[in-house]
Amino acid sequence: MHYPSYRESYANFSHSPPSKQNMNGYTGLHHLAFVTNNLEKTVRFWRDLLGMRLVHSHGRPGYRQYYFEVSPDNLITFFEWPGVEKMPIRRHGEVTMGRVIFDHISIGVEDTARLQALTDILIGADLPVSDIVDHGFFRSIYTYDPNGISVEFSCDVPGVDVRSEPVLADSEPPKVRLEGTEPRPQEWPEPDRTEHDEPPLIIRGDGYDLFH
Repeated sequence: MHYPSYRESYANFSHSPPSKQNMNGYTGLHHLAFVTNNLEKTVRFWRDLLGMRLVHSHGRPGYRQYYFEVSPDNLITFFEWPGVEKMPIRRHGEVTMGRVIFDHISIGVEDTARLQALTDILIGADLPVSDIVDHGFFRSIYTYDPNGISVEFSCDVPGVDVRSEPVLADSEPPKVRLEGTEPRPQEWPEPDRTEHDEPPLIIRGDGYDLFH
């Protein structure tokens, strides 16, 4: 069976954003921001190997920021800070000690065939990649980017949707889990819903002058 490569299918990929509605008002993760000391290797991996278009860049030597298009709705961005040190390689989900706030990112793909195609691309580039792992409601492969970031690619298992039918199965769950799946805004102070006479204050950030 021929598995179309990420590059082969990307040429036919539609970049027009789909119509989406979400009852909580969120549209998804707009972007994830990471740090690198080597933008050249980072661009080679995310744009040239994985096929994600470089859609925006700004900055100067010593401080740059590059944005890559993951999907019509999602971006991943890297700050270049020359003095930062590369993360040591560690297994995804491996228990660790000390200061830590992040484990890995997972990028969605269409199906198992896409996972196999990405596996072939990563092996061809002499990069480490796991076997396809079945987690019950999604399947994944695991690798690392040049900065040591743990990267997972995942596709849903057909016919299994925990968004419509949640499965909460941890043993000895804490009280907050027993409260169910739905948001409980009453647990927080009621926000001030006073109508504002003036529009919100918007300050200029990096990149503003490139578009105005």
